[in-house]
Amino acid sequence: MSTPAVEITGLVKRYGAKTAVDGLDLKMDRGRLLALLGPNGAGKTTTVEICEGFLRPDAGRVRVLGFDPAREGAALRPRIGVMPQGGGAYPGVRAGEMLGLVASCAARPLDPAWLLEILGLSQVRRTPFKRLSGGQQQRLSLACALVGRPELVFLDEPTAGMDPQARRLVWDLLGALRADGVSVLLTTHLMEEAEALADDVVIVDHGRVIAEGTPAALTAEEGDAAQLRFKARAGLDTELLSAALPEGYKVHEPTPGSYHVLGHVDPQVVSTVTSWCAQQGVLAEELHVGKRDLEEVFIELTGRELRS
Repeated sequence: MSTPAVEITGLVKRYGAKTAVDGLDLKMDRGRLLALLGPNGAGKTTTVEICEGFLRPDAGRVRVLGFDPAREGAALRPRIGVMPQGGGAYPGVRAGEMLGLVASCAARPLDPAWLLEILGLSQVRRTPFKRLSGGQQQRLSLACALVGRPELVFLDEPTAGMDPQARRLVWDLLGALRADGVSVLLTTHLMEEAEALADDVVIVDHGRVIAEGTPAALTAEEGDAAQLRFKARAGLDTELLSAALPEGYKVHEPTPGSYHVLGHVDPQVVSTVTSWCAQQGVLAEELHVGKRDLEEVFIELTGRELRS
């Protein structure tokens, strides 16, 4: 049996009096795409940087492709790809030159010209990095992470700054990587991205894992519970709406103008919500009945909106 792509036990990392990672455990099997989620300060970036070998842990055991990143970095680095948010390139280097330089350091690189074409960057191959758009910089950074044929790729906000078309292109590429057996660990603030791509999701907060599982398992409801969602004017009194519903129902406004009603949804509940909105002189739009999504789970667990 092959070793896991990533295996972490009891990881601790402190910065002075602050504990960034507090006894974190995580296991990622090979050939899987794992989304590591958490609000700012949760410890996810520190955890990833330790896995990449950029930081040393204060306690715990970390193995990446069977290697200790802190002690065996020279053996590990050729087998992983790293995509930091922001690109990490010299501002004056041209896009094609940058990718070619990274490719020259790999034993069996992919064809840089092919990779530029796949990622829609052929037309800007002679453009300096600083003149690329944010989305183009992200795609170039992704190309640099992939050109060395890594077994495991670490991606930090891989589609930040991309338009929807470019984002879908990257999603397709990540799906192809997974199909080829490449392991992918990504952080993202886009719940749609995590839910669409991830085989497994790990949510961290205050340096510890607070939930993990497949997207389907994390969003599953108990029994026949469901959720009613609708849009209306921002700032409605959700406590008044909760009071109008049967006992046990919860209403909240995760983003301005977007309302979620938690509990078993039947025709009477829908009627109560729409009648209450009518009494307030508000039109309830885009009513939808279904299970909760990953963003809802995240907010329930952390009490905060997901931020980059």
